[in-house]
Amino acid sequence: MKKINVALVGLGFGGAFAEIYKEHPNVGEVTLFDTNTDLLKAFLDRIPGAKAASSFDEILSDPAIDAVHLVTPIPLHAEQSIAVLNAKKHCACTVPMATSLEDIQRIVDAKSRSGKNYMMMETTLYTYQYLYCQEMLKTGAFGKIQFLRGSHYQDMENWPDYWMGLPPMWYGTHAIAPMIGLSGSRIKRVTCFGSGAMRKGLHTQYGNPFPVESALFEFENGLKGEATRSLFETARVYQEGMFVYGSNACFEWGFSDGDTPYITTLIPAEDGSRGGRYEVNVTQMPNYHSRLPEPIQRFTVGGNYDPLNPQKSLEKGAGGGHHGSHPHLVHEFIMSIIEERTPAIDEHLAANITAAGLCAHISAMMDGEKVVVPEFN
Repeated sequence: MKKINVALVGLGFGGAFAEIYKEHPNVGEVTLFDTNTDLLKAFLDRIPGAKAASSFDEILSDPAIDAVHLVTPIPLHAEQSIAVLNAKKHCACTVPMATSLEDIQRIVDAKSRSGKNYMMMETTLYTYQYLYCQEMLKTGAFGKIQFLRGSHYQDMENWPDYWMGLPPMWYGTHAIAPMIGLSGSRIKRVTCFGSGAMRKGLHTQYGNPFPVESALFEFENGLKGEATRSLFETARVYQEGMFVYGSNACFEWGFSDGDTPYITTLIPAEDGSRGGRYEVNVTQMPNYHSRLPEPIQRFTVGGNYDPLNPQKSLEKGAGGGHHGSHPHLVHEFIMSIIEERTPAIDEHLAANITAAGLCAHISAMMDGEKVVVPEFN
């Protein structure tokens, strides 16, 4: 069985992936690095057999490392991704791909030169909710999809300095990605408005005056979608929401991030006309752990996993990081390398997800003017 040696860079949020890599049957050596040496030592104590790197440059120059997963601050994503690809290593990177259209193109170019894989680790495309909607789409349960919505409400006050004043749609990927995935099309144009006011000190770092941005996206296949993103001074409970409106059924996220979704289904009249009734169900999401190798299935439920009752634990859909997505992301990245194929969230899909958000902010700064989302070839 082929093994991939992986380096994980950044152990804050990234630490959630360390043990998954260690347990994946197609991963060989796991190398960890973080500039916080105390945090690095804590993870080395927790994960027997993991190696430590003393610097990012050491990882780039180590010929034994095949792939690098970057879970580092947003301003570093572009340069670090390019460096990994230029070092002829496969690259996975947390969201967003980059913070400028020019840097997106540079990553696409670096990936093309390297011949290695690039994958953006977008959690929302592997949540229980998204996988459930995929199944509804495959079975035709939605009928015709008529409209899509996404939302991401989060207050980043007191987070690390690089977050302060970040344009909301620069980090709009969690709201945008499910719409693109379920539409079967790419976003080609956007109009967006910024709203509200936040203290002047948050304006300086990025030149962004808006705590909230709301955008209307146009897809190449004619569909439309809307997404709203808040980052500061907005008293809304956390939610990464996904909403799908079809001719036969709709899927709507609950009010807060952990709520069970609502599914509305059209019940046609007896004569077959649309003048029937609607049935609304609060629907518990299943766990798609069976799509994963057995050693990492438990990570779909996180701390709710009971090793004495593994199957009963895995029947539950709640508890895993970002709604069970973390092990699916790791598995897809590793297997795309093993199978020598393009990963599901490759540089082109990642570029459209990220660029749609960047172009939304450009539109907001121009008071809602339409902006074409470029293609990156």
